[in-house]
Amino acid sequence: MTQPDFFIVGAPRCGTTALYEYLRQHPQIFMPEHKEPQFFGDDLTHLHGRLSKRDYLRLFRAAQPGQRVGEASTWYLYSKSAAREIAQFAPDAQVIIMLRNPVDVMYSLHRELSFYGGETILDFEEALAAEPERMAGRRRGPSRRPEALYYRDAVRWPEQIERYFEAIGPDRTKIILFDDFAGDVPETYADTLRFLRVDTAFQPEFRVVNESKRPRLAGLQSVIVRPPGPIAKLIPTLRRLPLAHRIRERILLANSRSERRPPMADQLRRRLTAELTPELERLEALIGRDLTAWKQAREEPSIPVALSA
Repeated sequence: MTQPDFFIVGAPRCGTTALYEYLRQHPQIFMPEHKEPQFFGDDLTHLHGRLSKRDYLRLFRAAQPGQRVGEASTWYLYSKSAAREIAQFAPDAQVIIMLRNPVDVMYSLHRELSFYGGETILDFEEALAAEPERMAGRRRGPSRRPEALYYRDAVRWPEQIERYFEAIGPDRTKIILFDDFAGDVPETYADTLRFLRVDTAFQPEFRVVNESKRPRLAGLQSVIVRPPGPIAKLIPTLRRLPLAHRIRERILLANSRSERRPPMADQLRRRLTAELTPELERLEALIGRDLTAWKQAREEPSIPVALSA
């Protein structure tokens, strides 16, 4: 059976959904309709049970001969075991890692989890303060992926990237900064195509993807995200069906309204930036990029609608 040979492994809220949507339009690339299959990562919480190897490979059965085959699961980067598992599964695999100012990632992740109902502490600063209790197993609310609530832990980029450099190799790992992607989507896309060794002349439709939003009807949102018992029992089967994914996404889209997130309080941004600066300095040395802009405690510049926060 066909299996993937490249992986978008993270990080969440860094433009991965946009890149996935743009890459899967390319005629020389196949990526399944099921984003986030989350097959790798023994240490991750698998929301509806882990796919069997057979069911995982069935996601790629429509790939055509000669196509590059990939998938995107943004918590692979966080996982301590996924890099090693991917290397064992596909020894020649290529990996794409997308990074963003970690302060903005935490803030955006909190907003996304609030939208989907996994975060019940709606004040971001309070949610950050609750991390020690949550890591001890308390105040997690209905979240079915506890690690998503550990905001600071989720953005430990240097140690996460080092795992991929060691398991996959730096030459087969592409780092994309959100700033570059948002600043010039077509060029970053073309550069990614060069990395994957496919035709760079193809231009996809760079449409709006994964914009910041609020639910219109909280009750409907709860039913879709956390269906009642009888339907919940069918999820392990339904998640294998592309049609089920399309229906779910269309309902969620219809029940949402675009809403740009409010700016973070300046004092909180300064405190978080100071806290994360040592990590950013390690990251600069690791990937060879100047991250001064991320260390200046400034609000993220306005970004194109196609990469909404």
